Amino acid sequence: MPGFPALAVFAMLACAITALPAATSTPDGAVPADDVLSVTVDRPDALYQRNEVIRYEITLTHLKQAVPGAQVTWRISKDGIPPIRSGTVALDDQGRAVVTGSLDEPGFLQFQATYQAPSPTTAKPVVALAGAGVEPTAIAPSLAAPADFDAFWTAKKRELAAVPMNAKLTAVPAPPERAGIETFAFEADCLGAPARGYYARPIGAKPKSCPALLYVEGAGVYPTDIQTPSRKAQRGMIALVLNAHGIPVGKPKEFYTDLANGDLKDYRIRGRESRDTYYFLGMYQRDLRGLEFLTSQPEWDGRTLIVEGGSQGGAQSLAVTALDPRVTFTVAQVPAQCDHSGMVVGRVAGWPKVVPIVDGKPDHKVLEAMRYFDIGNFAARIQTPVYSWVGFIDTVCPPTTCYAALNQIKGPKTIRMDVNRGHNAGGTASWAEVTKVIDDHIASQAKGPAK
Repeated sequence: MPGFPALAVFAMLACAITALPAATSTPDGAVPADDVLSVTVDRPDALYQRNEVIRYEITLTHLKQAVPGAQVTWRISKDGIPPIRSGTVALDDQGRAVVTGSLDEPGFLQFQATYQAPSPTTAKPVVALAGAGVEPTAIAPSLAAPADFDAFWTAKKRELAAVPMNAKLTAVPAPPERAGIETFAFEADCLGAPARGYYARPIGAKPKSCPALLYVEGAGVYPTDIQTPSRKAQRGMIALVLNAHGIPVGKPKEFYTDLANGDLKDYRIRGRESRDTYYFLGMYQRDLRGLEFLTSQPEWDGRTLIVEGGSQGGAQSLAVTALDPRVTFTVAQVPAQCDHSGMVVGRVAGWPKVVPIVDGKPDHKVLEAMRYFDIGNFAARIQTPVYSWVGFIDTVCPPTTCYAALNQIKGPKTIRMDVNRGHNAGGTASWAEVTKVIDDHIASQAKGPAK
């Protein structure tokens, strides 16, 4: 199995490290802490070649002063999984030390530093992460798509098409700050649970005047946000946000909390033993129904159809883009459901790490079923433009898994790399950028022929 060459540890002497934004850790991530631990790498883009030495600089301050001689434990892994190297290093007179490592295959090398203050003994350890990409655009899928992948999904789309949509819109108040739009609770029949969410459109929109956008939710069970389509409608779109689970919208918070702790607690792995029963089959079919609804609206311009989502929503975005050729642009932030079979080639698997390990081996039945839901296999069928963001220290949707899928996209793609963030890659800055790339796409479509 590919792994690491030997690692070396040495104190900072005459070696200079490029000053980069630090991956820091504080107790709550917001309030200034007494002890601040950070890790940086020696390149702004954190990108390397195979077997190239990567230098991780550790810095520790206490009340903004260096802590010479402090003992910091460290761990280097293949994006969180073995092979793992670990040790302890004493910081130099400037409160710094360097640990080096390398990787002999395309992937990501994750570095974790931990400091335990000697007093008080009840203080929580301070942890910092840093990641380095090793030829990430060369990361290949761990398994090929099943030979009947397309036939399976064609059959599932045919089954969905046999169910009349019967869409129903119930007017609900628009957010008071969103002038000029009207909003509705949306429901449509589907296979299994109905498709449910909120729909918004500009008041008085003329036929064939509006681009359409479907927003799909991230992981968890929570109230669907009416603000999501409302913001889009204020910018001239018809927009639909779907509840990931097809559950009613507009209920008290306790309704969703009870489901999250009860009936939907294990939804991430439910039905994983078969491609015909896995929970995400119904989710993707509801997404397809959402696109069917949007494209049936008289206000749709007939040209522009956008899908947007992050994490679990990123997975949905890529899946339905592959399944519906009418989609013209896709935003898939930190996508989940990527490289389910990573363990087959000694790599990390993506959220929700659905394939169990039994007696040291992946469960064969689940492994085979999940090949039909691996986002990399959907991505290989995408010809339309995709915009994505990947966090180099994401431990929920590890960058290794994201690249395994995103590398397969055949159409134009933009992968924004955030070397200092995890699952919140891009932070608030990404919101403005996503808005811009969507607006740019709409502008580029404006003169195109209607579909």
